[in-house]
Amino acid sequence: MIKLPQINFGKLSLLLAILVWLSLLFVDLVRLFGILNDIDSGIAIEFTWILEILFFLMVYVFYSNYISQNSKNEFLNLIWRVASTGLFAVVVSLLIFLFYGSLGESRLAQEPFLRNLFYHINFALTSIFLISSALLWKHLILYQKSKRVVKQWQAYEVAMLGAMFFIFFNQNTLDYSFLFGLVLLIGLGLVLSGNLKWIPYLTFKEKWKSLLFLFIILISCGFLFIQIQGYTNKTVYPVNLTDNLFLISLFGFIFSYALFSFLVTLFNLPTSSVFEQKLTEAISFQRLSQSIKPEENEDQVLDILMDSCMSASYADAAWLEMAREDLSIDFQLERFIDAKTRGELIALIKESKISIGKPDEKLSKNVNIQELRIDHPRFESALIIPLLINKIPIGRMILIKEVKDGFNNEMINIISTFVSQACISVENHRLLNQAILNERYQEELKIAQRVQKALLPTKLDHNDSFNISAYSNAADEVGGDYYDTFKLDEDRFVLIIGDVSGKGTSAAFHMAQMKGIFQSLIQLNLSPTDFLIKANSALSKCLGRNHFITVSIFLINTERKTFCHARAGHVPTLHFNSSASKSEYLEIDGLGLGILRNKLYENHVEEKTFNYQTGDTLVLYTDGVIEAKNHQGKQFGFERLRSLLEIYNEHNSKEIQTNLIDSLHHFVGGDGKIDDDYSMMVVKFN
Repeated sequence: MIKLPQINFGKLSLLLAILVWLSLLFVDLVRLFGILNDIDSGIAIEFTWILEILFFLMVYVFYSNYISQNSKNEFLNLIWRVASTGLFAVVVSLLIFLFYGSLGESRLAQEPFLRNLFYHINFALTSIFLISSALLWKHLILYQKSKRVVKQWQAYEVAMLGAMFFIFFNQNTLDYSFLFGLVLLIGLGLVLSGNLKWIPYLTFKEKWKSLLFLFIILISCGFLFIQIQGYTNKTVYPVNLTDNLFLISLFGFIFSYALFSFLVTLFNLPTSSVFEQKLTEAISFQRLSQSIKPEENEDQVLDILMDSCMSASYADAAWLEMAREDLSIDFQLERFIDAKTRGELIALIKESKISIGKPDEKLSKNVNIQELRIDHPRFESALIIPLLINKIPIGRMILIKEVKDGFNNEMINIISTFVSQACISVENHRLLNQAILNERYQEELKIAQRVQKALLPTKLDHNDSFNISAYSNAADEVGGDYYDTFKLDEDRFVLIIGDVSGKGTSAAFHMAQMKGIFQSLIQLNLSPTDFLIKANSALSKCLGRNHFITVSIFLINTERKTFCHARAGHVPTLHFNSSASKSEYLEIDGLGLGILRNKLYENHVEEKTFNYQTGDTLVLYTDGVIEAKNHQGKQFGFERLRSLLEIYNEHNSKEIQTNLIDSLHHFVGGDGKIDDDYSMMVVKFN
């Protein structure tokens, strides 16, 4: 498939404009040759008019394309382009005038062909100046455009298009129709000239420059208009190209818009500084509004706040005090003031009994911005602005001026707005930092959760004489429940389940300690009693004074079909007797580990040995199971657990555990949350 080259309409229209102008020059010179030699050239006057209109259209297309590609240019650049084009046309005209002045009354000065050449050059430059100026004016007129303004400009363009072809109607004669069309077009131009919304957005310096450029445009427009009125000698200029309704109307539009712009800009000069101040305030407010960006911190927000407030109030000096948690004052920022002068001013402010407030003091109402006169050799007025977050003072900003009563209500209102926005940004930054910190804590808790799960055994030691299953769930990310197993030999196995007092990370830490102690001591082949005594001694040295651990430990001997049991303050273990088809709790006393931290603990340890039969079941659990509450506040309880074991005793250990946990969840409720850690181990003897 053939790919067609992309057409550059700007360059194409420029090339066509040059070719049309050369054609127009050639045609008029041929006509002049015929007049001078009394020969009929055979070229109709309408052909010249067509070429003239084509030239206007090509120039219009070229500048339309050029302006659309450079639409982001600033107002001052656009005005300068108009002024430079007009200045170039004037300079060329003056050079032509000086050239003829230097020729005097010579024969070359009377040469009609040379005069026609310069006439066409002036015509081309004047047309380019007028058309390009009109299109640049269009860009300014349609700034902050409305539907009404767009329709007015469209009507003007249609009218100007009609003015191009008006020459075919009145045959280039000055009659009433020409005057009517001229008045109509100039009237439309005057209506459009009232759209000057771009002027207030110029700075004071830019307005002075625009006045200079507009003055150049006015002079250029006037000079070129006067010049074209001199081209009336039909002998020298056989076709008058400049007495054209289109060009004359453009002169009126360009001159009127430049004049209106010049006058409005001139009258706006006294208020330029005020507008620039308002614009600076708006930009400052925008910067404060956007200061919640993650890459900017609280110090940057306060820095923007101080600069904005000083700019809005024309303050001569300022400083910012922030309150620390220990109620001390931190002089965080200062501008144009030394420590000695600041100390003198603080002493004067203290005499006025204006306080920053305590960081933990919640105020019943907002603290107002306060202005006061100060008796200081250099400064005479001060403005104290409190910084509040949720009515709690976090600091204050002090603005100082060298004149009395230097702060008016408008300044105070603007500063109040800045401070409110800055305090919101500071609060957002603090909340963001807190959220990041909380997220870090959550990540650390997830790591702790994974570590804790790794502490619980993935494989429970047992032989063919019994099967065992276990389950554990923490109320928080981590918990204090613990269970474990250990194989002493082919027939002896140790089972342990424990519960650390409390919940959360501290309980999880002590649970890890318990695992270490269990894995260390159990390898000494200790009896349950000896294990608890030594474990209590070890934990007494590392547990906090307000912490203890409850434990149930079993030593199962599958050869003898017995289990030796000791309990350290833990909830009683549930035993299902298959021969009696009845469940009962093993009654054995014991004191939690870490409650007594001396030799007296040995007096509170007891162990018993029980026989078991095939089909018997042991359910070891923590208090989170029996203390779980439903929506009515009732606990799951010992009896409910005992009854459920009698119902599900025929199943294996895994199925019994699953049914018991499901019953617990059903009791609490589908969306209910169990407030404590809960764990369970189920042993089924084969």
